[in-house]
Amino acid sequence: MLNIKAANWNTLQEVFVREGVTRKAFSGEGATLALHVLQPGHEPKPHSHAYEQIVYILSGKVNFHVADQTVLLEAGGLLVVPPNVEHYAEVIGDEPVYNLDIFTPKRAEYDA
Repeated sequence: MLNIKAANWNTLQEVFVREGVTRKAFSGEGATLALHVLQPGHEPKPHSHAYEQIVYILSGKVNFHVADQTVLLEAGGLLVVPPNVEHYAEVIGDEPVYNLDIFTPKRAEYDA
Protein backbone atom coordinates (compact mmCIF):
# COMPACT_ATOMS: atom_id res chain seq x y z
CA MET A 1 0.00 0.00 0.00
CA LEU A 2 1.23 3.48 -0.89
CA ASN A 3 2.08 5.66 2.11
CA ILE A 4 0.72 9.16 1.34
CA LYS A 5 1.99 12.07 3.42
CA ALA A 6 -0.39 15.03 3.62
CA ALA A 7 -0.79 18.12 5.79
CA ASN A 8 -2.48 21.50 5.88
CA TRP A 9 -0.01 24.40 5.66
CA ASN A 10 -2.24 26.54 7.88
CA THR A 11 -1.96 24.09 10.76
CA LEU A 12 1.77 23.29 10.48
CA GLN A 13 3.76 24.44 13.49
CA GLU A 14 5.68 27.69 13.03
CA VAL A 15 9.18 27.28 14.46
CA PHE A 16 11.13 30.11 16.08
CA VAL A 17 14.57 29.98 14.40
CA ARG A 18 16.06 33.05 16.10
CA GLU A 19 15.05 36.65 16.80
CA GLY A 20 13.29 37.95 13.68
CA VAL A 21 13.19 34.60 11.82
CA THR A 22 10.48 31.91 11.81
CA ARG A 23 9.94 28.81 9.66
CA LYS A 24 7.28 26.32 8.59
CA ALA A 25 8.37 23.23 6.67
CA PHE A 26 7.07 20.10 4.97
CA SER A 27 9.21 17.26 3.59
CA GLY A 28 8.76 14.43 1.14
CA GLU A 29 11.24 11.64 0.49
CA GLY A 30 13.63 13.77 -1.57
CA ALA A 31 12.96 17.45 -0.89
CA THR A 32 11.87 19.93 1.78
CA LEU A 33 9.63 22.96 1.26
CA ALA A 34 10.20 25.68 3.88
CA LEU A 35 8.70 29.12 4.38
CA HIS A 36 11.05 31.48 6.21
CA VAL A 37 9.69 34.80 7.42
CA LEU A 38 12.45 37.36 7.88
CA GLN A 39 11.62 40.46 9.88
CA PRO A 40 13.23 43.85 9.19
CA GLY A 41 16.25 44.37 11.41
CA HIS A 42 16.93 40.66 11.99
CA GLU A 43 20.61 39.79 12.25
CA PRO A 44 21.77 38.02 9.06
CA LYS A 45 23.76 34.84 9.74
CA PRO A 46 26.13 33.75 6.95
CA HIS A 47 26.04 29.97 6.67
CA SER A 48 26.41 27.08 4.26
CA HIS A 49 24.91 23.59 4.06
CA ALA A 50 25.10 20.48 1.91
CA TYR A 51 21.70 21.16 0.30
CA GLU A 52 20.85 22.87 -2.96
CA GLN A 53 18.41 25.67 -2.09
CA ILE A 54 15.94 27.22 -4.50
CA VAL A 55 14.72 30.57 -3.17
CA TYR A 56 11.38 32.11 -4.15
CA ILE A 57 10.47 35.48 -2.64
CA LEU A 58 6.71 35.74 -2.11
CA SER A 59 6.76 39.27 -0.68
CA GLY A 60 9.16 41.88 0.62
CA LYS A 61 12.60 42.80 -0.63
CA VAL A 62 15.92 41.20 0.24
CA ASN A 63 19.58 41.38 -0.70
CA PHE A 64 20.58 37.75 -1.02
CA HIS A 65 24.33 37.28 -0.61
CA VAL A 66 25.80 34.15 -2.21
CA ALA A 67 29.57 33.79 -1.91
CA ASP A 68 30.92 37.17 -3.10
CA GLN A 69 27.81 38.12 -5.11
CA THR A 70 24.67 39.99 -4.04
CA VAL A 71 21.31 39.69 -5.79
CA LEU A 72 18.36 41.98 -5.06
CA LEU A 73 15.17 39.91 -4.94
CA GLU A 74 11.57 41.13 -4.68
CA ALA A 75 8.22 39.35 -4.94
CA GLY A 76 8.52 36.77 -7.71
CA GLY A 77 12.33 36.68 -7.49
CA LEU A 78 14.06 33.31 -7.79
CA LEU A 79 17.60 32.25 -6.96
CA VAL A 80 19.54 28.99 -6.71
CA VAL A 81 22.06 28.60 -3.89
CA PRO A 82 24.47 25.74 -4.70
CA PRO A 83 25.41 23.25 -1.99
CA ASN A 84 28.26 24.18 0.38
CA VAL A 85 28.33 27.88 -0.63
CA GLU A 86 28.12 30.53 2.09
CA HIS A 87 25.01 32.69 1.84
CA TYR A 88 22.60 34.87 3.80
CA ALA A 89 19.65 37.20 3.31
CA GLU A 90 19.42 40.85 4.34
CA VAL A 91 15.94 42.44 4.52
CA ILE A 92 15.63 45.75 2.66
CA GLY A 93 13.00 48.18 3.94
CA ASP A 94 10.46 47.77 6.71
CA GLU A 95 8.31 44.95 5.26
CA PRO A 96 8.80 41.32 6.36
CA VAL A 97 10.19 39.00 3.69
CA TYR A 98 8.31 35.77 2.95
CA ASN A 99 10.96 33.47 1.51
CA LEU A 100 9.79 30.07 0.22
CA ASP A 101 12.68 27.61 -0.10
CA ILE A 102 13.03 24.19 -1.65
CA PHE A 103 15.94 22.10 -0.37
CA THR A 104 17.30 18.95 -1.99
CA PRO A 105 17.93 16.43 -0.67
CA LYS A 106 15.35 16.82 2.08
CA ARG A 107 16.38 18.40 5.38
CA ALA A 108 15.53 15.81 8.02
CA GLU A 109 15.92 18.43 10.78
CA TYR A 110 13.05 20.40 9.21
CA ASP A 111 10.84 17.34 8.79
CA ALA A 112 7.17 17.86 9.51
